[in-house]
Amino acid sequence: MSYRLLPLLLLAVFGIAVASDINYPLDAPAPDGRRPGGTLSQDLAAPKLSSTENKDIKRERNYPEQPPTIPHSIRGYHLDKNSNKCLSCHSRANSAITQAPMISITHYMDRDGQALAAVSPRRYFCNQCHVPQKDTPPLVGNSFKDIDTVLEQETSTPNRNP
Repeated sequence: MSYRLLPLLLLAVFGIAVASDINYPLDAPAPDGRRPGGTLSQDLAAPKLSSTENKDIKRERNYPEQPPTIPHSIRGYHLDKNSNKCLSCHSRANSAITQAPMISITHYMDRDGQALAAVSPRRYFCNQCHVPQKDTPPLVGNSFKDIDTVLEQETSTPNRNP
């Protein structure tokens, strides 16, 4: 049997419509997201990957308890249940030698706050919380204000309700 007849056979026998025999509007505009423009049927080139910031400068945090960002490239770092490349520089034992910041003492505590000799398994996979920075414009608008800015605005605006 010819494969060209299969859609017609499926439609006739089972009442199943196949996409190849239905005229879908595949030239409809694609949703604008990370790759804006084009239509659903077009294959557009992927945007170029942004370069990772590699400044080794500690970034300011925007809110208390924000995980610090990674100020260097981690491309090629091996991170699985058996090894963690981050700990070769940032562990308690190695940070003095490498001059890298030691990971927080909270990473050596279990969920009940009890101290552990090694990094807690729930804190072992660093890139669950810590991310390297890319030199890119934001994908979406952001009106986030850190607490210092909010407090400054509160003190500079007069109280409207006496």
